[in-house]
Amino acid sequence: MRIGIIGATGHVGSAVFKEAQSRGHEVTALVRDGSKAKKLFGEGTPVIEKDALSLEAADLNQFDVVVDAFASQKPYQHLDLATKLISLFRNDDQTRLMFIVGSSSLKKADGTRMLDDVLKMFANEPWIATPIQQVHEVDYLQWVDNVNWSALSPQVNFVPGEKTQYRIGTDEVMENKAGKQEVSFGNFAGALVDELENPQHYQQRFTVVDD
Repeated sequence: MRIGIIGATGHVGSAVFKEAQSRGHEVTALVRDGSKAKKLFGEGTPVIEKDALSLEAADLNQFDVVVDAFASQKPYQHLDLATKLISLFRNDDQTRLMFIVGSSSLKKADGTRMLDDVLKMFANEPWIATPIQQVHEVDYLQWVDNVNWSALSPQVNFVPGEKTQYRIGTDEVMENKAGKQEVSFGNFAGALVDELENPQHYQQRFTVVDD
């Protein structure tokens, strides 16, 4: 499978890159800094050095899957990139888009979103715009019915760690056996690549938790 990862040098993007590469997929880093990607993944790493919002169809048509692991200090750009990618692949059933979106869009047992709690606790924090925008991104994607997309959200605690065992959910907050709403980068990457290899969530968002 030919996989392009936007934001491949970030914490999550690099975990996904290494997981996909370890399974024999052809993985390309779509990044602003190509030298950083080659330092992380090796000098022979295929790289497209370009700002994410400058990517065009000609850059992306070579891939079977495009993974959006983009991170930006301008939170609104998460939605900007999602809408751009969707526009580039309208009525394309072949190319798969995989979006990584935050846990604030997950639902609690009472049906309310985690974002409600986040806003209550951190309403004045400068980073609050990012989870808000990622909730907008999930809402936007759920309107899209003519693109082959999926989205994966971590749990509340998204932490460094190797791939072990994990469980899959849909829209809900989940807990591991220790009662923690937590998933490691390794398990997240494993669940994402599992989905690419064996699609189960067409035009759906899903989530993963450590076992």
